[in-house]
Amino acid sequence: MRIALSSYRSKPHSGGQGIYVRNLSRELVALGHDVEVFSGPPYPELDPGVRLTRVPSLDLYRPEDPFRLPARGEFRDWIDVLEFLTMCTAGFPEPRTFGLRLARLLADHVGEYDVLHDNQTLAPGLLDLAARGLPVLTTIHHPISADRRVELAAARGWRRVTARRWYGFVAMQRRVARRTSHVLTVSRRSAQDIVADFGVPADRIRVVPVGVDVAAFRPPEAERVPGRVVTVASADVPTKGLDVLIGALHRVPATLFRELVVVGTASKATTQAVAAAGLTGRVRFVSGLPDDELAALLGSAQIVAVPSRYEGFSLPAVEAMACGTPVVASDVGALPELLGSDGQCGVLVPPGEPEALSAALADLLADPRKCRALGEQGRRRAVETYSWTSVAQATAEVYTEIAGERTGSPKRPVAA
Repeated sequence: MRIALSSYRSKPHSGGQGIYVRNLSRELVALGHDVEVFSGPPYPELDPGVRLTRVPSLDLYRPEDPFRLPARGEFRDWIDVLEFLTMCTAGFPEPRTFGLRLARLLADHVGEYDVLHDNQTLAPGLLDLAARGLPVLTTIHHPISADRRVELAAARGWRRVTARRWYGFVAMQRRVARRTSHVLTVSRRSAQDIVADFGVPADRIRVVPVGVDVAAFRPPEAERVPGRVVTVASADVPTKGLDVLIGALHRVPATLFRELVVVGTASKATTQAVAAAGLTGRVRFVSGLPDDELAALLGSAQIVAVPSRYEGFSLPAVEAMACGTPVVASDVGALPELLGSDGQCGVLVPPGEPEALSAALADLLADPRKCRALGEQGRRRAVETYSWTSVAQATAEVYTEIAGERTGSPKRPVAA
């Protein structure tokens, strides 16, 4: 099949978008499909055989210069102006503007692809392409309305105003999701939340999990570092629960807990919280790790903690399982589903409760035998359920199903 795979941003080494695009595209090519990735910046790292078409934006959120002021010569058209003005009014423009650019780019090429698989852009431009006769499948990892609820609950004062404005794109995504014919999601819990939050009929949704490279993420040959806990936070936001983890580790005896390694970048609030908890010398942050280094880090830990207040899926949890590392996670979202029935691959605790998380961490750090048993079960489950080969095969079956529905006669573009 000729597959267009689109993603409005594809950061290579953190967050799910770039990881999803890279691994899925590689395995689809291995199955014999022709795959072209369309992405805005940051661009993904792709494997041989996968083509990349860059869809440039103003890149207003680059890590080295966030919320930057572009030079006058950088503005190419009205879409760039819209992107900049939305940022200036505290909104997040990338999904909408990427959709506009992608629709313009592919408008005269819809016959060159059997399917467009979009990675959670949910912008009106995708509806325009569907109206032109291109079968469109949209992956919704989880409805961002869940993130919005968590962040607004944690925000105070002016931050509540700016957070509401930032998440303004969620209303657009809800409207587009309701008009999207084919939705792919990554867990049964996410499917339920998409129905509840976005109003998408359940019969439009298919479930295929995110995968893990079980060859790269594997149990370590070296001994694990005593007392090391690792957590992955693609963004330091309330949803990821770093504040809960810091509050929990403050309560764990120093004889058991030696070091927390956070894969991510600390916000000012988190840095202050670490200092207030007296953990400055025992918490460090790393970012931009390639897969081999991330796998080595996850495999070096005694525990991987996932203290999130919500997860539609958790790739770090599955990667930790593949490394044979036990997981202590919040009993929320898709995490119970990932860890298996009766917590066979880890320990579940109530979300947002440092005391419960602290007790679970201390109990597991003090019990190497239990750690080992949970890790072995996690490795087994990762290999059997979450390999990228299985994910690509299941996704390709969905492509075949919807590609057969092409009518060939363009309709009027759809506004949303």
